Amino acid sequence: MGGGTIQPGGGANTRRRRRVGSGGAPMSEINVTPFVDVMLVLLIIFMVAAPLLTAGVPIELPETAAAPLPQEQEEPLAVTVAADGRILIGSTEVPREEFLTRLRAVAAEREGDKVFLRADGAVPYSEVMVVMGALNAGGFRNIGLVTEAGGPTLDDAPAGDEAGQ
Repeated sequence: MGGGTIQPGGGANTRRRRRVGSGGAPMSEINVTPFVDVMLVLLIIFMVAAPLLTAGVPIELPETAAAPLPQEQEEPLAVTVAADGRILIGSTEVPREEFLTRLRAVAAEREGDKVFLRADGAVPYSEVMVVMGALNAGGFRNIGLVTEAGGPTLDDAPAGDEAGQ
């Protein structure tokens, strides 16, 4: 029989062979894995941070049991009435005497007539109705009142408020 020695790894003639490109030149491919990792991290950061950038003026919205409105294609305009009486279109404060003029200018630029009215719970009802009238006169016919969910309902009558007591 043969008198050769057995070598680990498959025999005496096996060697590790390196892949050589054209003439031993280094590979010129770009490794995109770190780039993709960074992009995914940035995407997550922006997804978390985007909702935090929408609130501008701290107000205490009244609570109600009404269901939320369905989402639209165009972002609805938001008008805010703060507790101190300031009126904001989006995040820009508007003087009362310029409010109707600015509303008409905004309505001319927009496709839809949907607007969300955010009013602090401390603002009198009459003041909210004045702003709603201005919205209507400015060309906005579809007005949604923004409230906090989970508020009281008419079914939730407190004990002691029953008839005859």
